[in-house]
Amino acid sequence: MSLALTTDPRLKRLTEICSTLPEVVQVIHDDFADFRVRKKVFAYFFDDHDSDGIVSICVRSELRENVELATAAPDLYYLPPYIGSRGWFGIRVDVGSIDWKDVDGAVQHSYRLAAPKTLLKRLSEKT
Repeated sequence: MSLALTTDPRLKRLTEICSTLPEVVQVIHDDFADFRVRKKVFAYFFDDHDSDGIVSICVRSELRENVELATAAPDLYYLPPYIGSRGWFGIRVDVGSIDWKDVDGAVQHSYRLAAPKTLLKRLSEKT
């Protein structure tokens, strides 16, 4: 586990966002962290993963939505290797200022795509 990764303020902020959702588990690896709901990953924090030099938060989306985002704003969004073809997109957090409202919305949407209906019901009862 990388000390630099665990002390990264961007990961801490992502952890705060994810911790508001029911039954989220965080797993820290060497150069990335993932967030799961009932064993299904819904968000990643990548720090130079696969030596690409990018720090990002990757989330699920509707199929093709990820391509539209990456095409419309390639300086902010990108299609991560391996998972981009399955509907995931990355939000770069290593360039410019970070729009945490955008990140929060993307994480919430990704969670809803991964979580079972029983948890979604609990989530809707909270709001």
